[in-house]
Amino acid sequence: MTSETENQQATHVRTTVTGGFQDPARFLVDVLPEIRRPGVGPVLISEWDAEGAERQQAVIEGAARALGAAPLPGGLVSQVFLAGTDGRAVLGLGQWEEGAAGVPLRAVEEGGARRYRYYRSLLPQGEPPEPGCIVTVRFRTTGHEAARQLVDGLVDMMNGLQPGAADRSRTPSGGISSNFHISEDGTRVFNYSEWTDEAAHQRVVDTSLQQGGAVMRFVESVPGVTPLGFKRYVAPRGLVRR
Repeated sequence: MTSETENQQATHVRTTVTGGFQDPARFLVDVLPEIRRPGVGPVLISEWDAEGAERQQAVIEGAARALGAAPLPGGLVSQVFLAGTDGRAVLGLGQWEEGAAGVPLRAVEEGGARRYRYYRSLLPQGEPPEPGCIVTVRFRTTGHEAARQLVDGLVDMMNGLQPGAADRSRTPSGGISSNFHISEDGTRVFNYSEWTDEAAHQRVVDTSLQQGGAVMRFVESVPGVTPLGFKRYVAPRGLVRR
């Protein structure tokens, strides 16, 4: 029997392949998206609970195969699926050009995705290493004002740079960048954060991100913001335009 999660993932893939088509040779396979890529408009993000490692892998493999086998719609910049390190979660992230056809986008949303816009980042210090783990941090917000206040405050607190670099070429803490997206309806903030590996992020969680620390005190001080936790992801499957 097909689960609700698999139905949503299948819808997510099928509905990104309507309208004008692109040459598949223009796309890289199974790489992470360029999250701050110029020219990106809507970013459609979804997270599912596959309820177990076997189902998680089946969902991701099926979605990747379907994406690779179908015509690619005009306006699609990337569509990537990642596996949660908890053995259950699945992340789907699709970047689209500004002005991309509305029908495919609406259909993807009906498959469970929420529409976001990239807003601001904590940028890498020096030459960043390749990310080995993506951490997603989510917040519920009461509107655009609360969402912007949260992100602006965090970025300003860190002077716009991902903390932890000891020199221009390395990021010893393991943090590479944090890239904040705000949903178009203003009810969510989604941080797509790049890390060297899962263990590096856990070390920061155990130290700098404890309750009562500066970051958590600030988050708790912003009216209209509710933290929704984080998940860690690895092993991208999908397509990213060259």
